[in-house]
Amino acid sequence: MNSKTLPGISRSAILGLMPTRSEIGHVRVLDLGANVDATPEILFQFAVMGSVLAAAVEEIESPKIGLLNVGVEETKGTEIIKGAAKLLSEAKGLNYIGYVEGDDIFKGVADVVVCDGFVGNVALKTVEGIVKLMGRTIKEAFRKNFFTKLAAVCAMFVLKPLMKNMDPALFNGASFVGLRGIVVKSHGNTTVKVFEMAIKHAVSEVENNVPQLIEHEVSRLLLKN
Repeated sequence: MNSKTLPGISRSAILGLMPTRSEIGHVRVLDLGANVDATPEILFQFAVMGSVLAAAVEEIESPKIGLLNVGVEETKGTEIIKGAAKLLSEAKGLNYIGYVEGDDIFKGVADVVVCDGFVGNVALKTVEGIVKLMGRTIKEAFRKNFFTKLAAVCAMFVLKPLMKNMDPALFNGASFVGLRGIVVKSHGNTTVKVFEMAIKHAVSEVENNVPQLIEHEVSRLLLKN
């Protein structure tokens, strides 16, 4: 494995999956913690890499790219965010849809959501915490007495499919994109089933030649400018 970045890529980024209401059931978000800050150019590179991976692995013809911001208005956000938005708007071949807010991540409005590692990691940990809180709260509510336990039996027809769709195993395996080799990071405290999903992500990236595709797209969009 080559840990050096691809030509034209300043920094690698951690790309992971989050659940959405879209047809494929997830969105790719980067960066999730590799870089606590980023320039407009680096955020643009993240967008290119996320778009390439989504197109290759999910076979999405033109992945929709959203830039995570505190509002959808053009006047909102830092100068770095505004600079990245300008670069994305001017790029040919990228399906940039504009700013998205935190709640938009889960609505399925974008196939790729771009942010710096500080914001992305906070968003990821917040989602993980909310899922754990919801699971624990639901279990405690159903265990209160005989009647709530009876209600739980009836509710299982709804809860089982819901829990299956929210299974952490489906979203395990964060990719370090932008490297000359393929690196997929799994959760440290994991099961065999969950670790298997991370391996599947790695195999898919190998089969689809993701690093080579990223290098080609970066060359087309960045190095020729």
